[in-house]
Amino acid sequence: MRLPGPCTHLVALFFSLLVAGPFASAAETAGTEGAHPYLTIAELRERFEDAESRYLTVGDMQIHYKDEGPRDAPVLMMVHGSESSLRTWDVITDDLVDRYRIIRFDIPSYGLSNGASDSDVETIVPTDIPVALLDHLKVDRVTFVGVSSGGTMGMYLAARRPDMVERLIISNTPSDPVVTDHLVMPQSFIDATARARATGFQDEEFWNEFLSYFSGEADRISQQTRTEYYDFSRRTPEKHLIAMIARIGDGKQAKIEMKKVVAPTLLIWGTADPLLPEAAAVAVARYLENSQISRTLMPDVGHYPPLEVPHRFAQLIAAYVEAVVPNL
Repeated sequence: MRLPGPCTHLVALFFSLLVAGPFASAAETAGTEGAHPYLTIAELRERFEDAESRYLTVGDMQIHYKDEGPRDAPVLMMVHGSESSLRTWDVITDDLVDRYRIIRFDIPSYGLSNGASDSDVETIVPTDIPVALLDHLKVDRVTFVGVSSGGTMGMYLAARRPDMVERLIISNTPSDPVVTDHLVMPQSFIDATARARATGFQDEEFWNEFLSYFSGEADRISQQTRTEYYDFSRRTPEKHLIAMIARIGDGKQAKIEMKKVVAPTLLIWGTADPLLPEAAAVAVARYLENSQISRTLMPDVGHYPPLEVPHRFAQLIAAYVEAVVPNL
């Protein structure tokens, strides 16, 4: 089953939330490596690989993943959103790894995973990645945890493989094509966006503005996180940047898939999210009509709860996993 293609490109700023793509395509930026401080995937791996880094080949892609925690413990699979990496879950993993086996991976073209080839685009769909990884690790059932478009992947996986997803925990995940005309940005962000649009490159100040704007409280996002976002986002442009990100598209097929989900679902929502506020959580719950829905709303938190309030997020994961019996 091939899910819908990318939705119509949003205003330039919001490519990172609904995978509308960067300001300039790989073709447009080819040859500009000398003009911007890009990092190759080899350089990123040299900087960010650690003792837990592993790779799985799927098609022509090398998928960077980590598999940590006791092998006999309940399994959590954590998936990041677009323009991010598995490091989204670092603090949460530290909090929970003694009690749970935690599997996380970089979506192709992000983090330390390489991008899709032309052949991959024709033969592989986003949910093939978690299925291949879990099969490789011989894991039959997981609680899937996803933020933003990572949550979209979780919904599609739960629809495709109800035997594999025993619980679903999603955070600030779209369920409809997103509109942006309600957004009010500070002038500093408008200026950073205009500069990125003009140059085809998102500089460090752009990412500072981006993370601050999408946070309930900007000072919760550490300088380390801000620097890492910049580093990963100045990776040498990929031809198929968004090919393996789960997308809502025009919403028609997405609604069909969401209706198939039967796994109990917890919505953890930062309602200070300027793009996907509480109304978006209500919409997700409505479309997941065959799932038992629980929800936790956090009015002080923005679009990235795992980054902004990771300890709180970890507590909510543990409480839900330990309290909710999956459908068997």
